Amino acid sequence: MERDIILPLKAAGIAMLFYSFYFTPWIGLELSAWEIAVGSTQYFFWLYVGVNLLVAGMLLAMQRLPLALIEWAVFTISLVDGIFLSALTLVSGGYDSILYWLFLGLIVRSAISVPRATSQLMLNLTISACYVLAGVIEIGALKTLDQKDVAELLDPTERPLMELSMNPTEHLVLRLALLLTMTLCCYAVQVLLERHRQSVEQAREFDLRESQLRSAGRLAAEFAHQIKNPLAIINNAAFSLQRAVKEGKAIAAEQIRIIQEEVERSDRIITQIMGYAQLSEGRVEKLSVTEELERAINHVFPPAVRYPIQIHRDYAASFPPLLMQRRHFFDTVLNVLQNARDALEGKGGNLFVNAHCTAAYAIEISIRDDGPGIPADKQGNIFEAYYTTKEKGTGLGLATVKHNVELYGGEVRVESELGKGTRFVLLFPARTLIRLAKPT
Repeated sequence: MERDIILPLKAAGIAMLFYSFYFTPWIGLELSAWEIAVGSTQYFFWLYVGVNLLVAGMLLAMQRLPLALIEWAVFTISLVDGIFLSALTLVSGGYDSILYWLFLGLIVRSAISVPRATSQLMLNLTISACYVLAGVIEIGALKTLDQKDVAELLDPTERPLMELSMNPTEHLVLRLALLLTMTLCCYAVQVLLERHRQSVEQAREFDLRESQLRSAGRLAAEFAHQIKNPLAIINNAAFSLQRAVKEGKAIAAEQIRIIQEEVERSDRIITQIMGYAQLSEGRVEKLSVTEELERAINHVFPPAVRYPIQIHRDYAASFPPLLMQRRHFFDTVLNVLQNARDALEGKGGNLFVNAHCTAAYAIEISIRDDGPGIPADKQGNIFEAYYTTKEKGTGLGLATVKHNVELYGGEVRVESELGKGTRFVLLFPARTLIRLAKPT
C-alpha cells in the first residue's frame, strides 16, 4: 500500500505544495510572525522531500531489503508526515485548517501500514499531539500581532474565523475527541486482528502437528511392512541352509544369492528412510546451482556408462546464491533424475534439464523426459510416502523430493501426459529459511 498508493499521492501533494510555496502565495498574512512560520515551513518542505525520496527508494527496492528495515522506514515516514502536516496546519489556519481531515487520514493509514499495535498507538497519539501543538503555536503567533492591524489585513468574511482561532476551546475539544476516538478504534481493530491471526496460526500449527503425527505413524507402519518382507525371505533361506547343513547336503548357491539380494533391498529401504526422516540435520551452505546440477547428473549418468539417453542442458548465465544443505539439494535432484532414467530405460530418449531465475528471485529447475508419462489418476499420489508403481521401488524417492523442497519454502509440481513424457518443476527461493516446527 505504501508503495502503490501512498507514494503517488505524496508525489501529487508535493508538486502542489511546491507550486503554492514558490509561485502563488496562498498564506493570507504577510506579517513578521507569519513570515517566520512560512519561511520555516518552506525550509522544512525540502527536508521533507529528501526524506520521502529516500524512503521511496527503499520501498521500490523492498524485495531486496530486510522486512524489519522496511517497517522502520514506514514508521519513520509516517511520523515525518504527521510533523510536516502540523507545520502546514500552522500556516493555514491552525485549528480551523481544512488540513485537519488529513490527520484522520494519517491515523487510518498508520493502522494499515504499521502492523504492531503498540507502535501504531504511539504513532497515532503523536500525530494527534502534532495537531494540538500546531494550533497552540498558531494562537501564540496571533496574540503577538496587533489585533487592529490583523483585522485591517483580513477580509470582513475572515474576521469571525480569526476570532474563533483566538478562542478555539469548544472547536478544539470536538476535533481532538474525534482524533482520539479514531486512534483508539484503529488500535482496537488492530488488536482484534492480531488475536485472530494468532488463533488462526495456532489452529494451523495444531493441524500441522496432528498431520505430522499421523505421517510418522503411517511411516512407521509402512517401514515395518516393507522391512518385514525381506526379513521373512531371509529367514526362510536361512532355515533352508540350516536344514541342509544338518542333513549334510551341499549348501545351495541359490539360497545365498537370495539372502544377499534381500539384504541389499533392506539396506536400500533403510538408507531411503534415513534420508526421508533426517531432513533438518546438517549444515547450510551457499551452493552453486550449476555445479550441483552437474554433480547430480554425473552421478546418475556416469560418463563411463553409455546410457541411450541424450541429455540437453539449458542453464541461465548466473544465479543468486542458494542457501541450503548440500545433501538436500543433491538428493532432490538425484531422485528426479533417477525417475527420468528409469522411465527411459530400455528404449532411450531425451532428457532436458533447465534452470533459470524467476522475476521473484527464485530458482526454477525443470527436469523433463520424453518417456511414457504418468497416468492422470496416479499423479496426485506420486509424492506420498511408499507409493510406487515400480516392481522394486521403495516409494520414498519423490516423497523425499517434496519434503526437501518444501522444507526451504519452495514447491514442486509435476506435469505429465501419457505418451509425451513427464516434467518435474522444482522452485527454490533464493533466500531460504528451513521451516522447523516451533517448540511447545
